[in-house]
Amino acid sequence: MARVKRGVTAHKRHKKILAMAKGYRNVRRTSYRRALEAVMKAGMHAYVGRKGKKRDMRALWISRIGAAAKINKTTYSVLIGKLTEHNVKLNRKMLSELAILTPAIFTQIVETVK
Repeated sequence: MARVKRGVTAHKRHKKILAMAKGYRNVRRTSYRRALEAVMKAGMHAYVGRKGKKRDMRALWISRIGAAAKINKTTYSVLIGKLTEHNVKLNRKMLSELAILTPAIFTQIVETVK
């Protein structure tokens, strides 16, 4: 079998990782081994962050709905319970948007389910 030289492939792979490590500091930017560690760890943090973002947004929507519900003299849990009881198919994101952008419509929704 013929000998395979892998210099071109390795160089391409190293270049790709070092390009991903652009903006990192000191040896994490220049050394392939350290850059690979940094890029892998950054990728893990990015993955976890994408999942956490969804949790954070839902918590934000819930707190906004709760604040708007207090203005309308009810609580978040009572409001959500009444909405499901009356079969109102509005998710928390839309309720939050209504509470922030058009409080009058949110108040009408609260009044209809009371």
